[in-house]
Amino acid sequence: MSFSGNLYRRSVLSGLSALALTGLVGCSDKPSYVGIDITGANFAQDFLLTDHHGGRRSLGDFKGQVVVVFFGFTQCPDVCPTSMAEMAQAREMLGPQGDRVQGLFISLDPERDTPEIMREYMASFDPTFLALYTDLERLPELAQSFKVYYRKVPGSTPTSYSIDHTAGSYIFDTQGRIRLYHRYNSGADAMASDIRLLLAESS
Repeated sequence: MSFSGNLYRRSVLSGLSALALTGLVGCSDKPSYVGIDITGANFAQDFLLTDHHGGRRSLGDFKGQVVVVFFGFTQCPDVCPTSMAEMAQAREMLGPQGDRVQGLFISLDPERDTPEIMREYMASFDPTFLALYTDLERLPELAQSFKVYYRKVPGSTPTSYSIDHTAGSYIFDTQGRIRLYHRYNSGADAMASDIRLLLAESS
């Protein structure tokens, strides 16, 4: 990831951290999450996107499940597969409760991420995960609504470009409300622990 991308990501995370600290004031009885608590944030509210099966999806489709959202691209060499693998591992660690977890991958590369490619990509992590996408023209608005930074980095050929992007996962509770932000490489244990807490709220 480029220096500018890192600066942007640090600024976003600083804002998330500040928001989390603000939300914890006077709330000592709140669960102790590993991720950054962004409950009540005015971003990452919802989406209307197409999944890799061709269906239209919004957060309302997953009511009753904890939803984990990651923005990336299938040709990402390290950050994306690591994050998706951790998401899959966290779901597996939850045992039967894993059925109440929905992993979502939102593509930042609609030019190359075809439904067929994304279907295979999801299957390599967890067959229940869904890849979502929008068209290139609407992608900036979507990314901005989640405070996600991304930038195309030219390669040696027109189709060999890479993408610098924010690395982290958003976690929504069973009512579709944004609750947590997990930094890149936080680990499957941490994600599974926080998901258990969110599931316990709805039981």
